Amino acid sequence: MAEEQAGEKTDEATPKRAEDARKKGQIPRSKELTTASLLIFAGLGLKWTGPGMVETLLDVSKKSFGFRVIQSNDDWWLVSVLMDSVAEIFIATIPLFAMLFVAAAVSPIILGGWNFSAESLAFKGDRLSPLNGFKRMFGISALIELIKGVGKFSIVGVVAFSILNKMFDELLSLETESLEMAIQHGLSLVLLAFLGVSASLLMIVAIDVPYQIWNHNKELKMTKQEIKDEYKDSEGRPEIKSKIRQQQRAMAQRRMMSEIPTADVIITNPDHYSVALKYEDFGTRAPVVVAKGVDIIAFKIREIARAHNITIVQAPPLARSIYYTTKLNHEIPNGLFLAVAQVLAYVYQLNTYEKTGGRRPQLNDNIPIPDDLSY
Repeated sequence: MAEEQAGEKTDEATPKRAEDARKKGQIPRSKELTTASLLIFAGLGLKWTGPGMVETLLDVSKKSFGFRVIQSNDDWWLVSVLMDSVAEIFIATIPLFAMLFVAAAVSPIILGGWNFSAESLAFKGDRLSPLNGFKRMFGISALIELIKGVGKFSIVGVVAFSILNKMFDELLSLETESLEMAIQHGLSLVLLAFLGVSASLLMIVAIDVPYQIWNHNKELKMTKQEIKDEYKDSEGRPEIKSKIRQQQRAMAQRRMMSEIPTADVIITNPDHYSVALKYEDFGTRAPVVVAKGVDIIAFKIREIARAHNITIVQAPPLARSIYYTTKLNHEIPNGLFLAVAQVLAYVYQLNTYEKTGGRRPQLNDNIPIPDDLSY
């Protein structure tokens, strides 16, 4: 029983599984959405550009058939008329084809987004397998497609019948109109019917799109064993481990930098080393190192300290000693208490001097550093 449960695909796909599927071109797509978009855009395009195209066709017809007999003997004249006619018709249809191009390009992106996969274009022998072809023809997917086809036929048939039934009287009245008016009126009715039938496909789209998303997620589901294997594989790859360590270092550095504004003093080398000390419970706890770094990190620590008006003290031996002997977020060693106490006292005196004035305090140049803590 446990083995059967382990083999069932009950868990949602991991980000890696989803990304791998995307690289293979396995993304949700709806042919019904693309078809409906193309038909609706075609109908709207004809509605907006149709009058202009009809006018262009009429003008071309008048120019093409309104010529003198002597002109028909000139081969170059016939060629020029043909080329001009083709150019005019092409220009008149550009807006319509532009709308169709946009619809064809954008509608697939709506579901699943843009994706180009070279793997999906590669030759695969299993595509030629008769057995796989038989499964596709008589599988669940084929049954779903059959149901959709019957549904489309039924919906389009009902909508088309309803539209024609409502237009029946107008269609009969066309014989009472002039030829030009009848053509214009008839074309407008055909266009309206085309738009109505195209819009009816949206009902199929409303069902097909959620189904494609659900079916795609279902196909990507994983067994618990697959998730375990993927985790082991990812953790064992050197590039993944390196990336994880890099991200962890970056997160730790961001946390460290965010603690600098809480520091009481920054002790520097002055250029290569910087350590930030925080001393909260005076007399009960030792100062804590909230940030430390060398070179570029040391420079960033000093920059943040200046931005928050934190006192920066140059004490090279002490800065190096704290950097090498004290871990981040740990208290300084007992042997450095006296040296750090002198620095904190100097900072306190300096703050008092800046508020009240008087004689500027001086830091002791010979800060005591035990030999076993010297670097």
